[in-house]
Amino acid sequence: QVHMVESGGGLVQAGGSLRLSCAASGNIFSIGAMGWYRQAPGKERELVATISTVGTTTYADSVKGRFTISRDNAKNTVYLQMDSLKPADTAVYYCKAYNVRQMTNLHDYRDYWGQGTQVTVSS
Repeated sequence: QVHMVESGGGLVQAGGSLRLSCAASGNIFSIGAMGWYRQAPGKERELVATISTVGTTTYADSVKGRFTISRDNAKNTVYLQMDSLKPADTAVYYCKAYNVRQMTNLHDYRDYWGQGTQVTVSS
């Protein structure tokens, strides 16, 4: 079983910064793209940013220029640096790993989600 453990959420004032981390573990052979999503109360989960295996990134328009996604392939970890935070960024943030293969079955590709971490930005 693959586990995705997130950390780094919390309470910050508008204009502040937070850095989220998400580490995947569980006899992993390879991971495809990785991404961050968020879900605010009463809203659907939305894509925030993605990063490919070679570092190509995409961002939601609402976070471009403020958030930076990165990854450390050796550590099976994805990060989200969030700067110039706004109250509208308040949400539970989830990481996702795409096309994960474990050593035990190289022909089985699966996606995995983190448990979510709360980010609250006060005005």
